[in-house]
Amino acid sequence: MTTSTTASPDPTSPDPTGPASSSADAQGTAFEDLPPRRTIREAVAASALGNATEWYDYGAYAVVATYIATHFFPEGTEGLFWTYAFLAISFIARPFGGFIWGPLGDRMGRKHVLALTIILMSAATFLIGVLPTYEQVGILAPILLAVLRLVQGFSTGGEYGGAATFMAEYAPDKRRGLYGSFLEFGTLGGFALGTMVVLLLQLSIGEAAMADWGWRIPFFVAAPLGGIGLYLRSRLDETPVFQDLEDSDEAVESATGGLRALIVKYWKPILVMSGLVVPLNIANYTLLTYMPGYLETKIHLTSNESLMVILVGEIAMMAVIPFCGSLSDRIGRKKLWWFSMVGLFVMALPMYMLMGQGFGLAIVGFAVLGLLYIPQLSTISATFPAMFPAHVRFAGFAVTYNVITSIFGGTAAPLNEAVVESTGFLEFPAVYVMLGCVVGMVALLFLKETAGASLHGTGIPESEPEDYGIEAMRAEDEALDAAGR
Repeated sequence: MTTSTTASPDPTSPDPTGPASSSADAQGTAFEDLPPRRTIREAVAASALGNATEWYDYGAYAVVATYIATHFFPEGTEGLFWTYAFLAISFIARPFGGFIWGPLGDRMGRKHVLALTIILMSAATFLIGVLPTYEQVGILAPILLAVLRLVQGFSTGGEYGGAATFMAEYAPDKRRGLYGSFLEFGTLGGFALGTMVVLLLQLSIGEAAMADWGWRIPFFVAAPLGGIGLYLRSRLDETPVFQDLEDSDEAVESATGGLRALIVKYWKPILVMSGLVVPLNIANYTLLTYMPGYLETKIHLTSNESLMVILVGEIAMMAVIPFCGSLSDRIGRKKLWWFSMVGLFVMALPMYMLMGQGFGLAIVGFAVLGLLYIPQLSTISATFPAMFPAHVRFAGFAVTYNVITSIFGGTAAPLNEAVVESTGFLEFPAVYVMLGCVVGMVALLFLKETAGASLHGTGIPESEPEDYGIEAMRAEDEALDAAGR
């Protein structure tokens, strides 16, 4: 294999992006750089739990949205719309978090940034549970809520890109899809945990107590989650990729070049990634954030029924995430993305119509859409970090992902709510998902397959068909076993 993007043994050599001497040499170097399996598993757990803490906040906030609407906004206003709008407020801060945390992560290291972001995230979520209500302090209540949502969004701007980069750089090249999928297992785990906590509270203390004070309890859970995640992350070293890069000239370039240099030099992967993040976020926040309130207020399911629909669907999605991640290691990421976006484009409208037919069919419709979305979700941390070289990977991922997410992710719930409420067109969320998939399919035409490629070095990783597949995966496993790992 000859490619300018395979790492040379010495990333600080005069020509770090030059061709490797041979495929075997490059593969051997990659095997030598692999950390022990136990360390890889600890890195996976630390990244996934931090991600679960982040998305627990979004999940808990989404499923108690109707309670927040009554406590933080005056009667007679569109409380649910404003509750979703305040969810979108956090996304305003995400790009700024990406601008700050991304370059810091490329300069200081992934580990230090991730420790700071998980502290900020869990603290902001916890404090929502102790906020005074509109009845108690008037307009100050929504102002304080907005401030905490901004803090949460700012920290998330570094958390997600950092966790995905951290996971990708620890994972073996031929198993990056499998290991990376556990980051998204944490995503759905956080959503599911938020749904489960609220459902159990409603069943145990009743909806009256839940509406009065019980809605605060889910936010308190963020504190122990964040503490465990911080402990796990503090025990790990920096990623092998960052350690190789740390004292190189490229590391200095990433710290001093600035965002303008990043955009000028790497505008192609930024544009392609932007196009892929559009359908990813529209589907994610339409299905997982907007859906609880939609099922309750538009389809008129009970609160417990709507939570059951979401919980069953999320558990089904979690069950298949590792299988999709592993499959992407065998056949590549692009095929799974094609399957997901074409499937969502075809099935979104009929599944939304099916969900309008009652509780049982709502479970089926939501689960089908969720399972079609999983091939995208499960391969994020294997696909996106590999689009940038090591010295700008954190910044490239964090800036691109968070800017597009702030536009299309944070606005998904309030936009869907505004259109459905004003027009009565209950299937609009399906049409919005379909439009996102069109954008994604265009971007996918320009995506270069990176499955199996090495993330070491300063060239953009790029694989050829022979670089990934069962034989390459077996060779990597044999090398690990031979090394006693």
